[in-house]
Amino acid sequence: MTKKYLYNISNKTLGSKLWKRAQKSIAGGSMLLTKNPDRYLSDYWPSYFQKTSGCKVWDLNSKMYLDFSYMGVGTNSLGYSRKEVDKEVLKKISLGNMSTLNAPEEVFLSEKLLNLNPWAQKVRFTRSGGEANAVAIRLARTFKRKDKILICGYHGWHDWYLSTNLSSKNNLNGHIIKGLNPGGVPSSLKNTTLSFKYNDIKTFTKLIYKHKDDIAAVKMEVVRSIQPKDDFLKKVREITKKHNIILIFDECTSGFRETYGGIYSKYKVTPDMIIYGKALGNGYAINAVLGKGKIMNSIDDTFISSTFWTERIGSTAALATLDTMKKEKSWIVITKIGKEVRGFWKDVFKKFEFDTEITGIPALSNFYFKDLNHLKYIRFISQEMLQKGFLANNVFYASTSHNKALLKKYFLAFEESCMDLREAMDKKNIDILLKKQHKIKKNFERLN
Repeated sequence: MTKKYLYNISNKTLGSKLWKRAQKSIAGGSMLLTKNPDRYLSDYWPSYFQKTSGCKVWDLNSKMYLDFSYMGVGTNSLGYSRKEVDKEVLKKISLGNMSTLNAPEEVFLSEKLLNLNPWAQKVRFTRSGGEANAVAIRLARTFKRKDKILICGYHGWHDWYLSTNLSSKNNLNGHIIKGLNPGGVPSSLKNTTLSFKYNDIKTFTKLIYKHKDDIAAVKMEVVRSIQPKDDFLKKVREITKKHNIILIFDECTSGFRETYGGIYSKYKVTPDMIIYGKALGNGYAINAVLGKGKIMNSIDDTFISSTFWTERIGSTAALATLDTMKKEKSWIVITKIGKEVRGFWKDVFKKFEFDTEITGIPALSNFYFKDLNHLKYIRFISQEMLQKGFLANNVFYASTSHNKALLKKYFLAFEESCMDLREAMDKKNIDILLKKQHKIKKNFERLN
């Protein structure tokens, strides 16, 4: 086996100790499922960061790792601590982030986003994707005066979404996170949100005709793991138009990855409402709901309001992020990087005879082992890569900071790790080589 390790990993680091403390004081241990160290290497995962730069992350023990995994869970397509964005944010902080009056930046940002989406007439801002999704649903239901929603994809944690699993706990399986428990969601919401699978136009059509008089909106991700087939998106648009149903595209994740705006423009299918987030603020909290004026104006017939949606940092960061993206054409850069990584994965998997599948759009790529031991193999790769100075698993979210030199280092380390995995698989000793972890409580499983 190769032994070119940069670090000796330990379960007694400052990060692992703090994680133990967190589980005693924080419900669930962390705020986000994807940042729970039990999903990676449990006590051996660095868990907490001290500082960041580009795609570099320093843990609490001052060890530096190259992030070739989630990059802030899709928030930092321009890299961490991007100076052009941080400079504007710091400038506004020095002037004041909050007041009794409104921040002018929210007006500037709304105008810029509407220019990018000329079919839309109004915007509403939030500070998280789940909130933005809830706002879009409330507005759609208010405008249509109907309750039912059809969904395809992942749209957050709010009651309207989790109610999909009230009739069957498996309804949301296949929509990014498997096994979501709708505990605490009122049973009266049962069958108000119904799911359909991507590219399954037959099931979609059946649901439409069965519930067409009660459906307010169809909400879906434009694309995530697989590409649309047989004009799927166009057919969804045609059917929703025919039945006067609002079509909402959730582009919290896909926005600004392949185009300067929504990926919907690539497929030439225009929605009635759209949601942007994650990459919009390059690490600062900002989300936007855009829509046609008549739908957005229904906000006057309901109540949607939040104090911290008015803070200044989010809008300021988004304005600077959009300017930097446009200047560098970041969506082209990260797509090219993603394609290069996918090509490398394909060659390495073929070399070591791994039965895998690569999914997602280039800038948001994933791979899977077609094996019951998939999670064990990914954990082994994460363990090997961590010792080589990388935060890595089966997910790669590209950023402009993943330059040629760093890609070369990643390719070398990843191929060595795959070589070691092949050897462990052949010798059937992978369980011996994996670091022992405490018993992990399995609630939910993120699929990518």
